[in-house]
Amino acid sequence: MTNHPKPLNSPFKVLIASLAGTTIEFFDFYVYATAAVLVFPTLFFPSSDPTSAMLQSFATFSIAFFARPIGAMVFGHFGDRIGRKATLVAALLTMGISTIVIGLLPGFKQIGVFAPLLLSLCRFGQGFGLGGEWGGAVLLATENAPEGKRSWYGMFPQLGAPVGLFLSSGIFWVLLHFISQDDLLSWGWRIPFISSILLIAVGLWMRLSITETPEFQKALETEERVKVPLAEIFRRHKRSLFLGTFVAMVTFVLFYIATAYLMSYNVKVRHIPFLDALAIQIFSSISFGVFIPLSGKLSERFGRRAVLIGTTVLIGAFSFLLPVLLGGSETGILMFAVIAMALMGMTYAPIGTALAAPFPTSVRYTGASMTFNLAGIVGASLAPYAATWLQGHYGLSYVGYYLLVASVITLLCILASRKGEV
Repeated sequence: MTNHPKPLNSPFKVLIASLAGTTIEFFDFYVYATAAVLVFPTLFFPSSDPTSAMLQSFATFSIAFFARPIGAMVFGHFGDRIGRKATLVAALLTMGISTIVIGLLPGFKQIGVFAPLLLSLCRFGQGFGLGGEWGGAVLLATENAPEGKRSWYGMFPQLGAPVGLFLSSGIFWVLLHFISQDDLLSWGWRIPFISSILLIAVGLWMRLSITETPEFQKALETEERVKVPLAEIFRRHKRSLFLGTFVAMVTFVLFYIATAYLMSYNVKVRHIPFLDALAIQIFSSISFGVFIPLSGKLSERFGRRAVLIGTTVLIGAFSFLLPVLLGGSETGILMFAVIAMALMGMTYAPIGTALAAPFPTSVRYTGASMTFNLAGIVGASLAPYAATWLQGHYGLSYVGYYLLVASVITLLCILASRKGEV
């Protein structure tokens, strides 16, 4: 990356704006993931076979991951052509409106097959918005970072993931302390989706209070922009796009096994009460949040590449513990969740800066966003579905093998990358 001019925004304002936006986006995203297990199979996919209903619910969950690269292309284009600030505001509104509308949808009993169709459309909107959010938030932080502080600044938008997970799990946990499960299915599930309007207002206020990043401002002044950033990516940066996609693969597989799949496994297979299953997810989100800044500091000291290699090896080793911990007591399941999310924090903190690093300013929004969201397709879109299917047909060991294969692919791509590409 190039040296950049003096930052126009205060470090506090930059880091809070990047964190606030990703917190809101991931809160919206994880509220859906929780509802996909607890609520949607009953309300939108009624079936005599609970497993089929769950798989259908996870299928709508995956739609967002296929929408995210499209959002990355569209928002990335305008982020590289018009600016980071305006594009981030548009991405936040797209995600937020989609989430609020989900909270207003009628169920299958009211409008039949149109209910899951509308749910799928809103889920597409969530993915489309998040596809433009993540890359812009990382650039907002890293393009304002002082020299030598990119990994540390790039860690802050990543903190939005554990904070969003904590808040989304927490709101369902609080609801179930005040209303019955029948009330949750009847009307209570709508509250987390509609209440996101408050978070959106805060996020917009923060985003509108910042100025354009100094690196993009410099690109404007020197006319470094390209007409079609996506075409430039495929013409000059195919290697970085390909390697980056699979460098981030295990990050996604690990996360969605430890969240969406684990929630389903706990509630539907192990018959753990909703509240206990949510408590496990809340504890794991704390572990996630603690290890992100730790990894950010280690990345500054030893380098992103070293941290990513070491963590990927540990994830591969951890995959052999998966059937042991998940097949044991509830304490073992909690241990699995906490360890998995600690490893997630270690790999997630540097991944944003690593994926943005190989792309020049003129195409960085598009390149980082496309890489991250293509990784979402190969690593996350089918992870809850695939893990549920593997566990149902072959047992927990094969869920562990699935995680192991993902870690091997990621490790090979990190090792294949040149200095500066990760």
